Amino acid sequence: MGTTAHHVRLLHGELSHEILGAFFSVHTTLGHGFLEAAYQHALVAELRTRRLAVATEVPFRIRDKGGIVGEYQADLVVARTVIVECKVAEFLTAVHEAQLLNYLKASRLELGLLLNFGPRATFRRLVRSSKETPL
Repeated sequence: MGTTAHHVRLLHGELSHEILGAFFSVHTTLGHGFLEAAYQHALVAELRTRRLAVATEVPFRIRDKGGIVGEYQADLVVARTVIVECKVAEFLTAVHEAQLLNYLKASRLELGLLLNFGPRATFRRLVRSSKETPL
């Protein structure tokens, strides 16, 4: 009995692959133990060497019933397409994921990468459901 390989096409797959390559490169080079800002700066530099457009500390307004009620600030937005949120933690939590999902809602972008520069390089890839109402 044979097996069938299923190839799933990921949303912004090539771009997210390039971002994750940069993430692992930075983690390998710097190791663990620095503050989040150091990793973020190194990641921006690495992404730019890969010729990716990167915006830092990007503000997104939160709207409710037509009015602006607040503002989120995403660590990075790559190619105007993917929100990248950097963390330095023992492990990623549901709180980290909820934060990124809220950034996705506020920005109306679909894909976010949560990158943890902790003791082990870990990441989560989050996609905003098209059924969710943007903030």
